[in-house]
Amino acid sequence: MFRVFLPSLEFASVWRDAARRLASNNIAPGQIVWDRGEGSDLFGVAEQPQADGPSAVTAPSSFRQLAEAVLCHRDPVAPSLLYKGLHRHQTDRRALANPADALSRRLEKLARSVRRDIHKMHAFVRFRELPSKGPRRSFGAWFEPDHLILEAATPFFARRFADMDWMIATPQGVARFESGSLAFHLPAPRPDFPDDASETLWGTYFANIFNPARIHLNAMRSEMPVKYWKNLPETRLIPAMLTTAEARVDAMRAALPTEAPARTARILNRLAPDETVAIPQTLAEAKTAAANCRRCGLCEAATQTVWGEGDPSAALMVVGEQPGDAEDLAGRPFVGPAGQLLRTLMDEAGTGSVWMTNAVKHFKFRPRGKKRLHQNPSRGEIEHCRWWLDLERRLVAPRLTLALGASAAYALTGDKSPMRARRGQIEQARDGGSVLVTWHPSYILRLPPSDRQNARAELLADLRQTTTLLKDAVVPYRGSASD
Repeated sequence: MFRVFLPSLEFASVWRDAARRLASNNIAPGQIVWDRGEGSDLFGVAEQPQADGPSAVTAPSSFRQLAEAVLCHRDPVAPSLLYKGLHRHQTDRRALANPADALSRRLEKLARSVRRDIHKMHAFVRFRELPSKGPRRSFGAWFEPDHLILEAATPFFARRFADMDWMIATPQGVARFESGSLAFHLPAPRPDFPDDASETLWGTYFANIFNPARIHLNAMRSEMPVKYWKNLPETRLIPAMLTTAEARVDAMRAALPTEAPARTARILNRLAPDETVAIPQTLAEAKTAAANCRRCGLCEAATQTVWGEGDPSAALMVVGEQPGDAEDLAGRPFVGPAGQLLRTLMDEAGTGSVWMTNAVKHFKFRPRGKKRLHQNPSRGEIEHCRWWLDLERRLVAPRLTLALGASAAYALTGDKSPMRARRGQIEQARDGGSVLVTWHPSYILRLPPSDRQNARAELLADLRQTTTLLKDAVVPYRGSASD
């Protein structure tokens, strides 16, 4: 047996050095005792190797962050479990990244608990001002974390409060930040901090932002666990605020105006102009009105509204998700790489005349340098834009609609089920029409080459199916409307 002593401070670097030496010497996890100073009597303990062994020790890039979190956990078996994961990685490279692996799940669970504890420390440390002799103000705080997070959590305060000196004392140790330098010391008795006049000001602010109409005790206790209350000056105000909450809500309700202010109508008109003007009667009128749409925030960043185009009398409507970068710049649907693939397959399938549009009319993206990266629209954004899609469908009146991808299928049917089982099936639209669900061409372009050909063939088959269906007098559907 080999014994490794982990000190109360700087234990992470001690564990890393020891784990590398032991793993390089092929020491099995069961042959090591990781001692955090519990003082247990150990018999037959051998000195650990003083130098690296013949085997090279590797770990994935994510292992360092995992190790830093797991080693902070108070569970005495945490260092042993972490070494077991490192030792196994030397022969099984996939285990640590496998969420179905029992050891990997347990390590991640330990890490999550520590990260949550660090988050709570950042949220619930309350400083009190201390006497200071120099030009920098000085503050102190006491905190009782669940885990050994002093060294992992305090660099946050060094960045946040770099212009002042401070100390945070915990049962594990003391962190001191003085003149821009952070140092850690062994634990000391809990400091007796002086009263801080700013606590009264903070209490006044806390009481005034308290909204009695939004009380949710379980949520409050979840975000501000009761175990932290004894060190939070504002918590002494909570019982009285809860006691008077109902009366304050009644007073707020009684003070509400009986009539809306005059500006209300102007605001509503600006937010939803399409609700207050005449409904467009032609596709040209609809396109003009959509160019000024403010139903959601997507219009703020997009270049322009991208309206549908094609044959207004077509029996087939093709609905995609939203414009891409190329469509946003051109103002036309399906002109980018995905659109080019779709048009190629439509020609191959002999689709004929169609009306092509999107469920969402503005490009949603995330900027990265000079590029604009596509982002899927939210269900709320799809619902906001459905007013335009419904209007477009009434004006075109297609006998059959081809839904490209999950967003278009949801907009048309209200069904958010996975695509795999729905592809190639006919469903009923919210307005009662028939919808054939298939892959979006952009999905096909994102697939690896080994899978791309099969998905391409399925989209082609669905395009050919639309031609077959439209030859029938009636297009059948399976399922029911969603609303």
